[in-house]
Amino acid sequence: MAIISLNYRRVSALFSNILICCVGNICRSPMAEALFRQQAATQLNEKTQILSAGTQGLIGHAPDPKAIALMAEHNLDISGYGGTKLNTELAHWAHIILVMETSQKQVVEQRYPTTRGKVFRLLEDERQDIPDPYRQDIEAFKSALILIEQGVEQWVGKLR
Repeated sequence: MAIISLNYRRVSALFSNILICCVGNICRSPMAEALFRQQAATQLNEKTQILSAGTQGLIGHAPDPKAIALMAEHNLDISGYGGTKLNTELAHWAHIILVMETSQKQVVEQRYPTTRGKVFRLLEDERQDIPDPYRQDIEAFKSALILIEQGVEQWVGKLR
């Protein structure tokens, strides 16, 4: 199997619409969106837009209280965020879609075939999934957040 390596520096200008996906859009992807926005504000093109959604998005639901609390520790307020479900319009809008798990990549590409080639895991370089902390204790959220921070930092670095 050949691994395709993108030259991110050449194509970073094309990646101005970034969509971050998980399952319900109430735990991982809102945290990743907030962190990505924070870093993008100072490190990426001012035209960069970041949104998040879920493959089974809990439309209008607030983020999990544990996610809200962890983001508050980073001086980021996600309490007013309402869950969004991935749809054709969002899939088309996105220049790049970052997911948390391999299974989500498969779901996105199956539902929206035009996304093939623009869907990657947040931890693509490590070939690692970020486990879903939903309905788990705060330690699971902290573990997920550490991985999310790592992935966001890597992607912002690639897209600079």
